[in-house]
Amino acid sequence: MFPDITRDDIFRLETERLWLRWPRASDAEAFVRLAGDPEVAKQTANIPYPYEPRHAETFIVSVCAENASGAGLSLVMAPKRRPDEAIGIIGAQGAESRGVATLGFWLGRPFWGQGYMGEAGAAFVDLIFGVTSVGEIAAAALPTNTASLELQEKLGFAPAGRGRLMAPARGGEVEVEWRRLTRGAARTLFGARRPKLTST
Repeated sequence: MFPDITRDDIFRLETERLWLRWPRASDAEAFVRLAGDPEVAKQTANIPYPYEPRHAETFIVSVCAENASGAGLSLVMAPKRRPDEAIGIIGAQGAESRGVATLGFWLGRPFWGQGYMGEAGAAFVDLIFGVTSVGEIAAAALPTNTASLELQEKLGFAPAGRGRLMAPARGGEVEVEWRRLTRGAARTLFGARRPKLTST
């Protein structure tokens, strides 16, 4: 799904305040602390609780392999002034043959309410539509996760009904609100301008 430029671990995406970069082994400690926060974990389908170092290590290895294959792309959000400090994750996976990518993200609680997720989401949506042939991005959130639903709306996602989603970390299926964003309906902070890509 993703091209060669994103498949190298030196790839990064720049926004006004953030670097979006590949995960590193050194991010594990921050993942345990931030994703292990029950207020973060309970809003997701895949973050187990309690979240232990082995979970973070397995996650980093698996997403780096997926990034390298081009089947998906998951990037760490890090402040430009502290590029080694992981504060969250944003990623997309999906079958190229379907033309649909599925967006997922989480942000550490100390960084909520500062606009970081909207900034990263806008750049990442631009990246997906800018470097892949994906025609649609799908996203799901728990009905109680108003922050995620509001972010999706801000990015231009339209309601696509309720459904069930496998949530291994929650012990089975959960009910979610589905949203969809087509290439022509994207309303990102960057508009038609492509985000800055670097591979050095």
